[in-house]
Amino acid sequence: MLFSVRHRTFYSYSAPVRLGGHVLRLHPRALDVMIRSESLRIEPEPIFRAVEVDPDGNRTTRVEFDGATDRLLIESVFELETCAPGPLAAAALPWRETAGFDPGPKVRAYACDLFARSGGDALLLLDALNRDLFSRTERRIRDAGYAQEPEDTLLRRKGACRDLTLLFMAAARSLGFSARFVSGYQAQAETPDGKRHLHAWPEVLLPGVGWRGYDPTHGLVVSDGHVALCAGADQRATMPVEGGFYGDGVSSTLAFELVICAE
Repeated sequence: MLFSVRHRTFYSYSAPVRLGGHVLRLHPRALDVMIRSESLRIEPEPIFRAVEVDPDGNRTTRVEFDGATDRLLIESVFELETCAPGPLAAAALPWRETAGFDPGPKVRAYACDLFARSGGDALLLLDALNRDLFSRTERRIRDAGYAQEPEDTLLRRKGACRDLTLLFMAAARSLGFSARFVSGYQAQAETPDGKRHLHAWPEVLLPGVGWRGYDPTHGLVVSDGHVALCAGADQRATMPVEGGFYGDGVSSTLAFELVICAE
């Protein structure tokens, strides 16, 4: 699938501020994709800019600024082709006890029930977890804030993509899987008016296979309709823009525009 993405993030400040160092996680992850072009525009122009690879293998851009400004513009533009991952072979699930992770009694009970119904097959369990979270949860867009606690999402049956991702990870980890949080884009619009948002989904490590993604927001296995930016142990490790500013009594306003074309 051919993806073209333009992601514009704009911070405005109520008075001039001095910007601290920022880490930008807006590069497409070079896994199952062929990147045709990419650019990252930043205003004001940084005095230092470096593309680095973090401990999780994600490409990041680290920038430093000088002087005062009342705005910060970050615009990522890229075009790439995605490839669907290969088929998965059946895999037995050897873990009946957790690996020291406690998601809370309700999430643990929920995961154990799915385990019992899967007959110990890892792929059946993960597919069941993915479909069940999709069918039981009312999806909501929430532009700001971290993910809510997994038990809250399970009990309320409401949440944004990051909430479903964290619940999926908690249930999977309670059964001994390694799971991580992924941020990126997907081809399917999430709102009736077609407005696009940064997306999140979990990946699970399958022995002998590698990391495979699931999208409980849409009830799908992650394939060529998804483009990952970065992956980490939790949401905080995948924030697209991380940084701050110095200014007494100054407030900031965030606006964004995301245009995705996929065909």
